[in-house]
Amino acid sequence: MRRVIVVAATAALIAAIAANPAQAGPSQASPETTTQYVVLYKEGAAAADAQKAIEAAGGSVLKVNTEVGVATVSTQNPGFADAVRAAGAIEGVAHDRSIGSVPKSARVSDASRAAELSRAIEKEGRGHGPVKRGRNAKAEPLSDLQWDLKQIHAEEAHKYEKGDKGVLVAILDTGVDGSHPDIAPNFNRALSRNFTVDIPVDANGDEVDGPCEDEPDQSCNDPADVDENGHGTHVASSIASPINNLGVTGVAPNVTVVNLRAGQDSGYFFLQATVDALTYAGDIGVDVANMSYYIDPWLFNCTDNPADSPEDRAEQATIIAAAQRALDYAHRKGVTLVAAAGNQAADYTKTYNDSSSPNFASVPGEAPRARTIPASCVSMPAEGQHVISVSSTGISKRKAYYSSFGNDYVDVASPGGDVYDTPGNTRDVSKATLSAYPKALAVANGEIDANGEPTVDYVVKDCKGSTCAYYQYLQGTSMASPRAAGVAALIVSKYGIRDWRGGKTMLPDLVEAVLKGTATKTPCPTPPAYTYTRILPSGQTVTATHTCEGSFFSNGFYGKGIVDALRAVR
Repeated sequence: MRRVIVVAATAALIAAIAANPAQAGPSQASPETTTQYVVLYKEGAAAADAQKAIEAAGGSVLKVNTEVGVATVSTQNPGFADAVRAAGAIEGVAHDRSIGSVPKSARVSDASRAAELSRAIEKEGRGHGPVKRGRNAKAEPLSDLQWDLKQIHAEEAHKYEKGDKGVLVAILDTGVDGSHPDIAPNFNRALSRNFTVDIPVDANGDEVDGPCEDEPDQSCNDPADVDENGHGTHVASSIASPINNLGVTGVAPNVTVVNLRAGQDSGYFFLQATVDALTYAGDIGVDVANMSYYIDPWLFNCTDNPADSPEDRAEQATIIAAAQRALDYAHRKGVTLVAAAGNQAADYTKTYNDSSSPNFASVPGEAPRARTIPASCVSMPAEGQHVISVSSTGISKRKAYYSSFGNDYVDVASPGGDVYDTPGNTRDVSKATLSAYPKALAVANGEIDANGEPTVDYVVKDCKGSTCAYYQYLQGTSMASPRAAGVAALIVSKYGIRDWRGGKTMLPDLVEAVLKGTATKTPCPTPPAYTYTRILPSGQTVTATHTCEGSFFSNGFYGKGIVDALRAVR
């Protein structure tokens, strides 16, 4: 899950923006503005009736997901949302994005720069030099750096189960670098799909994915085997990097990964792409799907929050309903659904003060605003039904300082890294998690020199003969979730039965039961109000107290416990 842990150097910029917030309310779109919406049909409504209602309200249907009853619609009618909601065949409508309302030369604002930095993929700080590593002859060369696998006994589990090629794991993320040498052997390019289209700028003129002409293929439609963000590649590697005497190994090193891209290059994840990816996952026989994100633009979706306008409440209700339909569809089709619990360091079962939403301007003038969030509001997909929500642990097994939590919200815990989980509470990048990183991004970001050597401490290089690959340290519940998903994939590999496709299948509820039942029970800290202390590189000391509720058998920090690959397959 992204857009939470911010590079320390931007603190002053973000503080300045917070002191001078933009106006809270969106302005009305002008008549010549073309806007996209996601429209949810009522259960049982005829598609033809829904389409007539959309056209009567001034909309044009661009595409329809018939399995879930969701359409992407474009319109120039500023009153479209109100008009279509009144139709009997329509359950709800939500903004998707604005099109063509901003000049190509639009300036990127300071607020947009802060948002971009806050979307940095769980990477904290910048290093100052390369890290030299020797090769490990007994295991994968970088296995000594994979404390996370040791915590969940994955390397020991591999003596009994490495995963089955017939088990498909979907990566719903920013993409997967299918050519990465430590992913390619387990990557299914034929089944992979990209459900997104790059968005150059938002309705305020702030850059999102950047100009399409700056893309390698000069197109806003990226291939289904690239990742121009890095987040999805890290996730895929965490699950399924093979044992090939190069770099790292994944939790389930023999399973097959499929890129079902639902996230923008910039790290945004919107409703239609999520719905389409989940539906497709069910249709092609995916066994496990990892979702390390929340659906934008609302961190929390509320149906009855007085802090929101009636229009915003209706939009959020649509996001909840449409996403849940897609989750239900995938679950019925045999997909075990795993999601990151969030990086807000928040108890999702308590009232929360959020100032990050809506985080995407779908109409001009829209900007984040302060909202008091009651516990009844939900973050999707992590709080959806049939979803296994995963919190993050550090190397000492404590809940990571950034990880969100909540009794009866968190299902299990898994290692996602904590760079301050050190004896002196100072930053140590090696206490994050290490997984694959696209070389193209390392080059573009100046993280390797002309000789291909890392210049920063969070990037590691490994070579086997003339083949070299790069890896990066990241931390977050985004990293915890795929390690739990990897254990789920081992469970399907071990206990699943062959299906008509030649793969394996296992009821998602049974996979979840085994995952929870074999997790290592981990009690709340004593006392349950645990204070985190972090000494930042600047020397500043930051403290925060999180209170764990629940029992030894199930609690808000660890759910049913820390996942254990060895126990799961034995």
